[in-house]
Amino acid sequence: MTGLDTAQLVAIASVLGFASGIRLYLVLFGVGLAGWMGWVELPAGLQVLAHPWVLGASGSMMAVEFFADKVPALDSLWDTLHTLIRIPAGAALAAAVFGGDSALWATIAAILGGSLAATSHFTKAGGRALVNTSPEPFSNAAVSTGEDVLAGGLLLLVLAYPWVAAAIVLLLVLLAAWLLPKLARFIVRLLRRLFGGAAPEQAR
Repeated sequence: MTGLDTAQLVAIASVLGFASGIRLYLVLFGVGLAGWMGWVELPAGLQVLAHPWVLGASGSMMAVEFFADKVPALDSLWDTLHTLIRIPAGAALAAAVFGGDSALWATIAAILGGSLAATSHFTKAGGRALVNTSPEPFSNAAVSTGEDVLAGGLLLLVLAYPWVAAAIVLLLVLLAAWLLPKLARFIVRLLRRLFGGAAPEQAR
């Protein structure tokens, strides 16, 4: 990743931020493993991810998330808890792409990475809440596996072709912008049904 120009680093920061909102620990482990194996030369701000102890921690959490995300209801609880983790982590990861070389660009990357992490996280969480309303258990595992492939694929792609990965993220953000209002309306209706808020509307 070193030796890239500012625009390429912004593209990488954007992809890492977006992917963090879907599979944070996979991103942390994947970036760290790539640095530890010597596949890429990580920027100074990301080199800590290649430390064996950090790899062990991120790898363990990646394994926990892999299984937790495939259990209906538990996946939504996991997403809810990680609202306070994925978004700031996505911002920090994006900023770390620039390390201490440029405070200006690190700040811009943090804002961009945090925003993209929030976009992907809330789209993922809303989509999984919708899937969990289905009594059929296999759809949950299928969607979860698709998220694994998406986050992992973006991570592999950004290490080799940052502009291609950034273009895919742009398309996904446009899709999320279309989906999020629909998912928000669905969740509001679901909460009203669960907590009895629909009763007054029916009485009218």
